Amino acid sequence: MNIKQAIFTAFKQNLLPGLVLQIFAVSMLLVYFFIPAAKPAFTLFGELKQTYGFGYSFIATALFGGLIPFLYLWLSNSLPPRCNLLVLLIFYIVFWGLKGMEVDFFYRLQEQWFGSGNDLPTIATKMAVDQFLYSALWAAPGITIVYLWMESGWSVRATRQAMSREFFLVKIPTVILSNWLVWIPAVSVVYAMPTELQIPLFNLVLCFWVLLLAVLNKK
Repeated sequence: MNIKQAIFTAFKQNLLPGLVLQIFAVSMLLVYFFIPAAKPAFTLFGELKQTYGFGYSFIATALFGGLIPFLYLWLSNSLPPRCNLLVLLIFYIVFWGLKGMEVDFFYRLQEQWFGSGNDLPTIATKMAVDQFLYSALWAAPGITIVYLWMESGWSVRATRQAMSREFFLVKIPTVILSNWLVWIPAVSVVYAMPTELQIPLFNLVLCFWVLLLAVLNKK
């Protein structure tokens, strides 16, 4: 499969879940700003984030990005056959917990660089740095390689062998472009929220996205 075919296939696979995810993210934004009754729930998560900092980011992202998707995959018999469930569970929790701390650190850097405003220029600048630098050059390729390692049975040698020319010239560019399709609107919504609510909203969107992909892939 060449890169054009891969991108077209990825576009078709991600179009529906991407639209649903974006509607979900925008709905959260509208609920926060226009439904006063929902404010206590948002305030609770914001206070937890401010109180526990990186600890909150680790636990919340491990829960929403790791444990909940793992449990769904396990209960729906969607995990790879003959896999070690305990090792896989630890991987999901530790990897996504650390990724949550990384994203939290990156959001803090963005706030230092560009401020905490939610005006259009600030949101657009943060989105561009997020998606075209952090995501394209580090996050998406890094996650792809780590998951390749997992799928290669935790073998470094097998992972290296799988990292072919096609992997770098087709697979990773396709992942990056698919990521843009979904997450450019989503992170724009995240950056429109107050600083203390950005990680909580990121966690909700991440969990919703992973579960939605799992459901569609199972079908």
